Amino acid sequence: MTDAIFETGDPIADTKAPAGPVESRWTTRKFEAKLVNPANKRKKKVIVIGTGLAGGSAGATLGEAGYHVVQFCFQDSPRRAHSIAAQGGINAAKNYRNDGDSVHRLFYDTVKGGDFRSRESNVHRLAEISTQIIDQCVAQGVPFAREYGGLLDNRSFGGTQVSRTFYARGQTGQQLLLGAYQALMRQVDAGNVELHARHEMLDLIMEDGRARGVVVRDLITGEIKHYTADAVVLASGGYGNVFFLSTNAMGSNVTASWRAHKHGAYFANPCYTQIHPTCIPYSGEHQSKLTLMSESLRNDGRVWVPKKAGDERAAADIPEDERDYYLERIYPSFGNLVPRDIASRAAKNVCDEGRGVGPGGQGVYLDFADAIARLGRKTVEAKYGNLFEMYERITGENPYDVPMRIYPAVHYTMGGLWVDYDLQSNIPGLFVIGEANFSDHGANRLGASALMQGLADGYFVLPTGLGDYLARNTGLDEVSETAIAEAEERVSAQVEKLLSINGTRTVDSFHRELGHIMWEYCGMERTEEGLRKALELIPALRKEFWENVKVTGKGEELNKELEKAGRVADFLELGELMVVDALHRSESCGGHFRAESQDEDGEAKRDDEHFSYVAAWEWGGAGTKPVLHREALEFEYVHPTQRSYK
Repeated sequence: MTDAIFETGDPIADTKAPAGPVESRWTTRKFEAKLVNPANKRKKKVIVIGTGLAGGSAGATLGEAGYHVVQFCFQDSPRRAHSIAAQGGINAAKNYRNDGDSVHRLFYDTVKGGDFRSRESNVHRLAEISTQIIDQCVAQGVPFAREYGGLLDNRSFGGTQVSRTFYARGQTGQQLLLGAYQALMRQVDAGNVELHARHEMLDLIMEDGRARGVVVRDLITGEIKHYTADAVVLASGGYGNVFFLSTNAMGSNVTASWRAHKHGAYFANPCYTQIHPTCIPYSGEHQSKLTLMSESLRNDGRVWVPKKAGDERAAADIPEDERDYYLERIYPSFGNLVPRDIASRAAKNVCDEGRGVGPGGQGVYLDFADAIARLGRKTVEAKYGNLFEMYERITGENPYDVPMRIYPAVHYTMGGLWVDYDLQSNIPGLFVIGEANFSDHGANRLGASALMQGLADGYFVLPTGLGDYLARNTGLDEVSETAIAEAEERVSAQVEKLLSINGTRTVDSFHRELGHIMWEYCGMERTEEGLRKALELIPALRKEFWENVKVTGKGEELNKELEKAGRVADFLELGELMVVDALHRSESCGGHFRAESQDEDGEAKRDDEHFSYVAAWEWGGAGTKPVLHREALEFEYVHPTQRSYK
C-alpha cells in the first residue's frame, strides 16, 4: 500500500480565486484586492530571488510601482538567467492569423494540454493576460519576427491547431529576457532596485509564521549574509536538474524552493516533469547536460524512423515507402505537432521496437527535406538558421543536407511550490512565480507557454496579490535578532558539515548516480516496481553522500564544489519526494505515465474519480514521512475527457 510511504493531512483549497464566471474572475480579484498608496510603497521592502523572465519582470514592475526591491541572482549578471536559453516562442491569443484563435481557445488548449490537472481560474487568467504581454514586449522593443507587411508573425506549437506563437527566430527567450533586463536595470539606476549578483539564497528567515527575509551566501567571498523585508518572492526556476542530464543550465537548482519547503511551504505535484521530444541525443558519459532543439522545428520538420527494425542504412538510402512518419500516422489531426508528452512517448516506443537511429538506436529523424523543397533554403534559414547552426556545431552534421537526430530529454517541471490565486504560498508573505510554482500547466506544459507564464506572473499578476498582502499587513515589526541568528546558524552549520566530511567521492558522482536512478525509475515511464526500487536506492545514496562526499576548498572563498554540494543535497531529498508522489498517483496523466495505467492503444489513462486533485506535500521532518494535502480540482468550463490528438 502506498499509504505506508506518506501521511494524509487535511484537504486544502485556494480561497483567493473569486466565484462567478471564469471570464470575470481576474477582473473581480483586481478590484477586490486592497491597494498600497504610492507614498506607502516607498516604505515597503520586497526581496526577489531570481532574475529570469519571472523574476526580472517582477523586479522591474515592483520597482516601477515604487517598492524598494532587493533582488538576488547566483549568476554574474541577470542576463545569464536560464530564461535566455528558451528558443521557440511565446503564446498569445491575438488571432492575428484569423484562424479561429481566442482567449477561450487558448484557455481550452492549455487545460486539455495539461491533461485536466490544472486550475481553470489560473489558466483563464493566463490566457487573458497573454495578449497584454505581447503589447508590453513590443513597447520594450523586443524584436519579434514580422511578416513582409510589417505585422508580427506567428507559428504553431504542439497541442494546438492555430498559429499563436510569437517568436524571434530561435532566440525568443534571449530577446524577452533582454527586454525585462533593461526594464530592471532602469529601476536599478533609479535606486528602486538593489541588485546582488553572485549571491545564492540558502535559507528563509521566518518570524511569527511569516516569511520575513533570506540568508544568502556571497559566492565570491563565501560570506553569509541576511536580508529582511516585508515579503519574499521566489522566482528561482524549476528542478529538472534532479535528473543530472537535462536541457537546463547546469546551475539551475531547487535550493531556494526546497529550503522554503522545509519551513512548511507545500510542494505541489513534484512528479509532473516534462520530457521534451526535440533534443540532441545523449552521446556518452562525458556529457554534463543535454541540448534542446526548439519545438518550433516540428512546424516544418517531419519526424520518422525506418519501418524495419535494425535498419542501419543512412537516411538518404532509405526509400520513402520504407519510412514510418509515425506521428503523422498515429495522430493525423495534429501530426508532428502533438503535445510534448505524447511525442516523447511515441519516440521512446519506436526506439524500444528497435527502429531508433544513430548510436545505440536512441534517436529519431527530424527531416527538413520536404520543407526545403517546398519553401526554399533561404526561407528555412530565415526561420531556423541559428538552430541549424547550433545543431551542426554540436553534432558535426549539416541539417540542410541530412536529417537532424533527436530524442526526448528532461526539460521543464510543472510541479513546484503550492500557491493560491494570488501566487502566495501557504506561508504568509512568501510568493512564488514562474516555473518555481505549480499553478498553470497541470500535468503537461504546452510549448511556448513557459515564457507566457513567467512574464504574466511578473509583470501583471504578482503586483496585485503582493499589494493586497502588504496593504493588509501594515504593522509588521522589525525581524528579531533571534530569528536572523537561527537562520544564519542553519546555513553555517550545513556549510561546515559539507566541508568536514572529506570523503572519497565527488559531488558530481553522486549527482550523476541520482540522475540515473531518477531517469530509470521516474522518467518517461514509471512502474510500481521501479518506483519502489528507487525508494530503496535514493535513501541509501543520500546516506552515503553525507558520509563520503568530498568537498574541496574552504567556505570563505569562491568554491564551486561547495555550491554544487548544497544543491545536490537538496536534490537527494527532492528526488525521494518525486518518487513518493509518482508512486501514490497510480493513474497516468500528462508527463506522468504509469505503465499500469494505459488504454488499449498505449495512451495515458487518467483516473479522474480518484486523482482529480493537486497533491500538495508538507515536509514531515528529516527521517519522517511527507504529509499529503489534497486540493480538489473542479471543472466548470472544460470538462475532462480522454485526451485525443488523433
